[in-house]
Amino acid sequence: MASKQYEKTAEDLVTPIAESFGLSIYDVEYVKEGKEFYLRVYIDKPGGVTIDDCEKVSRAFSAKLDETDPIPDAYIMEVSSPGLGRSLKKDRHFEKSIGEEVEVGLYKPDNGQKSFTGILKSYDAESFTIELSTKEEKRFIRKETSSVRLTVDF
Repeated sequence: MASKQYEKTAEDLVTPIAESFGLSIYDVEYVKEGKEFYLRVYIDKPGGVTIDDCEKVSRAFSAKLDETDPIPDAYIMEVSSPGLGRSLKKDRHFEKSIGEEVEVGLYKPDNGQKSFTGILKSYDAESFTIELSTKEEKRFIRKETSSVRLTVDF
């Protein structure tokens, strides 16, 4: 799929840029929404990302994209923080979130329920396990989940 290749290429190009500003890449996605394509870069750092961080990476990455032109489609490029309720998509996201509370959304109901909340206990390439408030552990197949994200408490 072309979008996955574009994401990989973009991540390879933006990673050294982000690192030069003391930032890390949380995720890169290339998606179509309506008629528009979006290349989104999510940056992170301990203590959180500022608008200034986003602007620095955006300017430098935009220049690099103009220079290399790796994506033939017209698209909108955005740089932002992954936010507090960040999605867990990649192994590195699950690894960093062990012990954190997550919300799990399912495509199909499990015993009539499509969402679960619990503490992330473990993961592997195919699945992950959370501990529910009842102290019961529940295993989910990753490809059967519509979303996995950190919970946000205010």
